[in-house]
Parts: sequence; structure tokens; C-alpha cells
Amino acid sequence: MPIPKKMREEMANDDYYKFCARLNEGNCSGRITFEHALIYAGKQIQEKFAILPICEYHHSIGKHMDDGDLNKSLHHYLAISRMTTQDKIKYPKRDWDSDLELLEKKHG
Repeated sequence: MPIPKKMREEMANDDYYKFCARLNEGNCSGRITFEHALIYAGKQIQEKFAILPICEYHHSIGKHMDDGDLNKSLHHYLAISRMTTQDKIKYPKRDWDSDLELLEKKHG
């Protein structure tokens, strides 16, 4: 799903989106891409907290299609950990706190 122009502009001016969200792991390679990390009611959540800057290697795309390190569970964890209370209220049919707790045990 394309990111709306206004949101793209906000992201371009936000330092968080300049580097891979998994930079601390090392192995980053390729350009920064944007991954819609969360799905709600069958659709990608089109909000900044749910869109992560991920390098081609950690997104397993582009030149790293066959040798990347895509980890959807980790990406879910990173996106959910960025949610505010207001974000959770906007998407009430999911227990975000329970999801985060489970993911923290795995990735935290």
C-alpha cells in the first residue's frame, strides 16, 4: 500500500527513518525501505508507528531477496513498542499489550 504523500514528507524529516530499525544488529545493507509491519482487520496499518525503516537485507528485498534476514516477529515487536495509548485505542479489537508482552519475551 503506498504511503500518503504527507506522511512520506513527515517521515523524510524524521531522523528515525534515516537508518534501519535493526541497525544495532549489524549486517545492514542496501537502501532503506519502508515496511508496513502491522495488519489490522486485514489491512496494513497506515500510520507512522506501524511503518518501519528497514534496510534491504533485513527486509529480504532487492539485492537481498535470496539471502536477507527478514524477521516479521521482530518487526511486529518494534512497531507495537512504538504505539502510544491513543494508537492502541484507535485499534481496539486486538490486545496490543498482550502481544507486546509475548514479543518482549521473544525479542526483548
